[in-house]
Amino acid sequence: MNNLIYFVFGVIVGGVVVFVLMRKQGNGSPKGRKLMEVQAEEKEIHIQKIMQHFAGQDKMTNEDVQNLLGVSDATATRYMDELEKEGLVRQVGTSGPNVYYEKIS
Repeated sequence: MNNLIYFVFGVIVGGVVVFVLMRKQGNGSPKGRKLMEVQAEEKEIHIQKIMQHFAGQDKMTNEDVQNLLGVSDATATRYMDELEKEGLVRQVGTSGPNVYYEKIS
């Protein structure tokens, strides 16, 4: 009988812990979903700005993207990697300050 009580108590405590952690992270809440939607929309706007910027020039560097959008080096790199995977740009160079991206026509 004691084992059953401990088991039920453990399940209840575990459920409460999971519930609290999920709320803290925003998962499942309208605010959490809203934030993800806003971030996705912002990312799409940034990608569009990058492609519009390519209309006026043949190449861009990671630093150009950072200055254009006001984002970090890592974020600029992620954006350019995504555009490269989509076949919209091509990276020239492998690493360092000599790397730039060309728009694929």
